[in-house]
Amino acid sequence: MSKMTRKTATVTARKAVAKKSAKPAAKRAPARDADDHSARIAAALEAIGAHLAANTPRPPKPYSFAEADAFVWHPDGRLSTVPRVSRVELTLLKGIDRMRDILIENTERFANGLPANNALLWGARGMGKSSLVKAAHASINLDRKPADRLKLIEIHREDIESLPSLMELLRASQFHFIVFCDDLSFDGNDASYKSLKAVLEGGIEGRPDNVILYATSNRRHLLAREMIENERSTAINPGEAVEEKVSLSDRFGLWLGFHRCSQDEYLAMVRGYCGHFGIKLADEELEREALEWATTRGSRSGRVAWQFIQELAGRLGVKLSET
Repeated sequence: MSKMTRKTATVTARKAVAKKSAKPAAKRAPARDADDHSARIAAALEAIGAHLAANTPRPPKPYSFAEADAFVWHPDGRLSTVPRVSRVELTLLKGIDRMRDILIENTERFANGLPANNALLWGARGMGKSSLVKAAHASINLDRKPADRLKLIEIHREDIESLPSLMELLRASQFHFIVFCDDLSFDGNDASYKSLKAVLEGGIEGRPDNVILYATSNRRHLLAREMIENERSTAINPGEAVEEKVSLSDRFGLWLGFHRCSQDEYLAMVRGYCGHFGIKLADEELEREALEWATTRGSRSGRVAWQFIQELAGRLGVKLSET
């Protein structure tokens, strides 16, 4: 065989081997592509699942309510304990005797497992609405065993939408709870009041038997007047629109109105604080200074009386012990 012939045969053989080895590779390529595509899909699905799991609200975990009598609710599902509640003694709340008696009776019935109403304390600012709720809670717990004590849970106005989650947490507990919202009101297009309506009445589950809601507000219907008037002027059926808005306050069984106090009631508050904290000052001078203080503030109320007492005690060097 000539040299040229051998060279041609060798080249032909190499091409044949290369062609033969290339065929399986070409057949395997689509399989690898399919495997890579499936792996990418699986990884993407795992990432989506992890993201959804991270953003899904976790079910509330069992909570030990025995460690305190008061808590603050956080919308992420946490309850922080309040070791010492900032409150005024019930005997120091003057000029609101009728509202005091009604709320105490309602709270006591609830603590004893009897039917009781949700309560809306509305009216003039600084007249002791929130102070009465906290004082009533303390008064009811005064002689109760630890297992029978009422629990006070404060929920902030901006967290009202998380109220159903709080109800779910409290429903399974053996304790009785006052859920308290201070300065509750709604403005503009705020629709979070619908969460409150469903909890008060109307929802499938409704309010748990071991929970009662107390709220304070400067507004009787919890809505600004211009908000109601706007509904009258823009709604297709003004009557129905307004009814839908004001029906929220109707779901509180008790409406307790607080009005501006008289001069005599204001002075009684001041004298009550002075007697309680041992502040000594001639009655004529005390009255003159108290009235002058109220005049400079432009109002008479329990809050103004307390502010005057703090000023007077500081000036006379009297410490106001915690109550």
